[in-house]
Amino acid sequence: MNLEFGRVTLVILFAIVPIVGFFLGLRAPALRSRIPIFVGVFAGLIPILSMYVPRKFIAGPTGMSPRLDQWLIILAGFALLLGIANVLQNNTRKISRREKGWPFSVVLLIGLFVTGGFGIYGGISGQGIGIAADGTPTPFQYVTNWFFQPLQSTIFSLLAFFMASAAFRAFRARNTEATILLVAAVLIMMGRVPLLELLAVPIPSLQPAAAFASQGLGKLTEWIMQTPNGAAQAGIIIGAALGAASMALRVILGIERGYLGLGKGD
Repeated sequence: MNLEFGRVTLVILFAIVPIVGFFLGLRAPALRSRIPIFVGVFAGLIPILSMYVPRKFIAGPTGMSPRLDQWLIILAGFALLLGIANVLQNNTRKISRREKGWPFSVVLLIGLFVTGGFGIYGGISGQGIGIAADGTPTPFQYVTNWFFQPLQSTIFSLLAFFMASAAFRAFRARNTEATILLVAAVLIMMGRVPLLELLAVPIPSLQPAAAFASQGLGKLTEWIMQTPNGAAQAGIIIGAALGAASMALRVILGIERGYLGLGKGD
């Protein structure tokens, strides 16, 4: 048999069925929601089955699950184009209506077209988007080095001030929980920097004791990060995993339909 079973099944489920469903949906509007749910059910079941069904056609190197992952990369490319179209539509409408903040939309669109044009030029010319063969930066790399990275550093520096402000509001001993948070935060910050050794610099006789205390404080910091903090993180990760699993089951079973973008009557 020349045609692989897994490949034929994927083509039927994710190519032929959506196309047929699209044309049937033109006459029967109810199919506009049922066909995407049908496709979503199998898109969620195939990766799950590949973990428990050791069959070559589904879990092999060229099986349905690895091939579906490759198709999802193509789908991500179309989703990127859809996102670009959405950005263009929203910002051009804001500019045409002179809404609040429309100059920022102009800057956004200029940056989008400039960086996108330089990237396409690098791909067509063969130079790429990094360093050219002669060692000089390509236009895309130049924009990255002299525009994008400084802007990124500015954003992160602003985030540092927001984090400091949030920490100041959080580190107030208003109740027992806030007091524990405050004490743990102070111990961790003191254990991460040689604060005791710095304070003992003017007094040489206290430097050995300060170094010993600093090492003990560092061990205490590691214990706090690994044991109490690790236990709390494990609980959060388990809760997030259960939430993701429940949402995945709702999507696979067709209960959650918000991703379809249809109205209540569709």
